[in-house]
Amino acid sequence: MQLGKIIGNVVSTVKEAGYANKTILIVQPIDPKGKPVGKTILAVDTVQAGVGDIVITIDEGNSGQYLIREPQTFTVKFVVAGIVDNVDFSA
Repeated sequence: MQLGKIIGNVVSTVKEAGYANKTILIVQPIDPKGKPVGKTILAVDTVQAGVGDIVITIDEGNSGQYLIREPQTFTVKFVVAGIVDNVDFSA
């Protein structure tokens, strides 16, 4: 899992059938303090996240398949799995 910040949406008039009716978001990976790390990624949204939201992304095939509820023939690399309310360092 990786923290990320939604920085945009991908709009496409023509999509592979498996992506129909799915929102694809542009995610900037961040560290727990909110600092950008690495390159941006494209992720299928499963939680109705929006620009500016801090999210948890998953890059595991089986977990992604489960979250988007698609058959094994549809492949996806990154999935937005949750919206983060707070990151706490009090431990």
